[in-house]
Amino acid sequence: MRYLCLLTKGADAVVPEPGTPEFTATMDAFETANRAMADAGVLIELGRLQSESSATTVRASGEETVLTDGPFAELKEEVCGFYLLECADLDEALRWAATIPLVRAGGAVEVRPLMAQAGPR
Repeated sequence: MRYLCLLTKGADAVVPEPGTPEFTATMDAFETANRAMADAGVLIELGRLQSESSATTVRASGEETVLTDGPFAELKEEVCGFYLLECADLDEALRWAATIPLVRAGGAVEVRPLMAQAGPR
């Protein structure tokens, strides 16, 4: 089963400044987690998102398409990245999500199963 892990960080998340030893250690921790997931064969894809200010939201009003600058929802936390995992079950996905360093830096990882869907791949 596939699981989407949404990485979120709030205002109290501890994100070190680029160029500092703490930043290097954080990036090394992410690389270690990423490599472990890849080596275990559960990592399908991962990615970082640009800031919320780069977002454009698409909605419909009747037949008209409406574009809005910014994220689709006002949240206390910012969605900042994702992992797509292929795991045997939710317990396995949660174990892998717990290895993502953002969890220990004041952020959070929301794990959601993807619904099976027919169609082109």
